[in-house]
Amino acid sequence: MTFKSSWLQGMQLGAQRFAAGIDVGSQAVRLVVVSQHSRARAALHIEYASTVPLGAGTMAGTEIADRHAVARALRDAFAGLPRACATHALRCAMALPASATLTTTVPLTRLAALAGCAEDGGHELAELEPAVMSEVERIAGLERHALAVDWFVDETRSPIRSVTIAATARQHLEARIECAASAGISLTAIDGEPHAALRAMRYAASHELDPHEPYVALWIGMDGVYGWRIVDDCLVGEMRYPAPEHTDLADALRDLVHGPVLDCALLSGEVDLLDGVGFSMADIADVLGCTVLPFECAALGGLAPQLHDPLLHEPAAAVAFGLALRGVLE
Repeated sequence: MTFKSSWLQGMQLGAQRFAAGIDVGSQAVRLVVVSQHSRARAALHIEYASTVPLGAGTMAGTEIADRHAVARALRDAFAGLPRACATHALRCAMALPASATLTTTVPLTRLAALAGCAEDGGHELAELEPAVMSEVERIAGLERHALAVDWFVDETRSPIRSVTIAATARQHLEARIECAASAGISLTAIDGEPHAALRAMRYAASHELDPHEPYVALWIGMDGVYGWRIVDDCLVGEMRYPAPEHTDLADALRDLVHGPVLDCALLSGEVDLLDGVGFSMADIADVLGCTVLPFECAALGGLAPQLHDPLLHEPAAAVAFGLALRGVLE
């Protein structure tokens, strides 16, 4: 089954937007499919979720060691897709490992000035492309032909509009495109794992926390813990552990929480990995001095009647959910 990108046609017809988020992790492929009507403020609907284990040796760090095994897992993950999803245009986004992805946020005004175009103006945003590529080359230290780049104007409420850029060595993206194509899937976007998880947690916060309530968002991946402090829906601090400036995870968390007193922290990712650094959710709560809520995408939208996959209630779903969310909100 092939999922082609005819999203624009769907928008013109006023149909539901359908989007899939695909997280190829070290031990499993995770898939979340969501939908939303194109009208403003329409409710999100979770259409499908699936987890397919990967055998030992399938992944070697950030590299896909067995592409046939990943393609097979992708086919299995999509095999139970409801007909309502399969018959609509489905935007499919896949995550790239944090260690293989460079993600940065740049003020829109800065890129617009470099490109010599207006900050706003619909089609004029296409003129930002050369400025975006120059910025990526500068940060990555690689020429653009060796990079795969995805970027978009971040519409999250903020005093300063920004452009989010994700880039990776082309070899990482090509491997995932090949696996997806072998499974009959056409990818329409890439994103770094931490950024996708952050998008999911900010969406969760907008539904589960009081407006203007400061909070911390944490994501645990194979290469470490990422954290962000958010006040009035704006990022005001971030951290990564391990890092040279932090002696341990507790030190990194304490460094993150300077500022307003926190009422809550959202936790996502592979929480079991905390055991490797001798930490637990209770330890995080003690260091931050607030309640810790595990991410759960089942609480963030209407559920299709047939959905029973445990992924709906696991913090590890954040990356796949964040990818799918991007597809319906952009």
